[in-house]
Amino acid sequence: MAPTTRKSRPTPSGTAKNKYTAKKRVTRRKAKSQSPTETSDGENVVVDEEYNESHTDKEYDSDALDDDQAFEAMKKRKRQPPTPRKGTTSPRKKRKVDDGDVELGDGQEVVGVVVQAPKTGLVPPGQVSQNTFDFLGKLKNPKYNDRTWFKLNEPVYRVAEKEWKDFVEAFTDVLIEVDPQIPHLPPKDVIHRVYRDIRFSNDKTPYKKSFSASFSRSGRKGIFAHYHISVQPGNQTLIASGSWCPGKNELATIRANIQRNPRRLRDVISSPKFVKFFGEAKPHPKGERRNIFGAEDELKTSPKGIEKDHKDIDLLKCRSFAVVHRFTDSEVLSPDFKEKLADVAKIMRPFVHCLNDLSTIQSTHDDDDDDGDEEEEGDDEAEE
Repeated sequence: MAPTTRKSRPTPSGTAKNKYTAKKRVTRRKAKSQSPTETSDGENVVVDEEYNESHTDKEYDSDALDDDQAFEAMKKRKRQPPTPRKGTTSPRKKRKVDDGDVELGDGQEVVGVVVQAPKTGLVPPGQVSQNTFDFLGKLKNPKYNDRTWFKLNEPVYRVAEKEWKDFVEAFTDVLIEVDPQIPHLPPKDVIHRVYRDIRFSNDKTPYKKSFSASFSRSGRKGIFAHYHISVQPGNQTLIASGSWCPGKNELATIRANIQRNPRRLRDVISSPKFVKFFGEAKPHPKGERRNIFGAEDELKTSPKGIEKDHKDIDLLKCRSFAVVHRFTDSEVLSPDFKEKLADVAKIMRPFVHCLNDLSTIQSTHDDDDDDGDEEEEGDDEAEE
């Protein structure tokens, strides 16, 4: 009798076995009550296929096992406490201040409110307004003369700057009629910047307290004598003319020409109209400013190589040759202010032309020659 061979029940497909094996590794994390029912028959493991298929689709999906995020989420649901609620503020988000719609980033703060440009008090081109005076008046106070305040008031400054450019352009047309030697240059070539050079100054305020411009044969720069205007509230507006601190070579040339023939310069600064506006043509007893004398850079003694008792020592001590006339605030705000400036510039013209000639090398024949300015001045007086 042949021996009886015991046949084992067929095992599930390889795929199902692999699934079960993988699922069994997961089910060890679960409670025993969730494990599938299994029976042993010899060496084979018998699994309820109906149970295996239904739970494989729901809990033991291999794609879900490969998904680390899903696995981590399952771990968090089981082991981690509830996630605490995040704070209301975040450094990545911008926050709004209570007093407006300004959004601030991390580390930012409100330093002020931008001042809007004035809508009223505007004047036609060629005039100076009270708005400009108000702005410049603020710059006179060190409390406001800083970059933060200036940045907040930049719209106001831009309006005042545009007004000043229009005024300078209009005044240039009038000045050219007074002195044809002045070229017609755009405002940017004659206007001075409002920013101060504080590198070598004890006064560290960054902005000037006035609007200014200079006119000469070469604009605001060069060796020629200038007409200079400066607008500043507090009755400090002025027009000046002459040569301020000329270079070493130019000053030496002026002094050499004065030693050779000082008559023309003395005649110009001693004319009745010139004296009426700028004072008597001799140094003040107390050293105060008068005519071309009394400037801050005037020498206390005679220049090097010149005798102390030289007959023209008063002129030779000068390092700057300039005169100044001031205006009241009401005159500046008047519609005809540029005409008032032109009237003074007309008196300054012979002085400016004289300095232009003295600062250039002249031939010996020039000693007896007179510039036409004196004749023009005489003609003007005769007409009056």
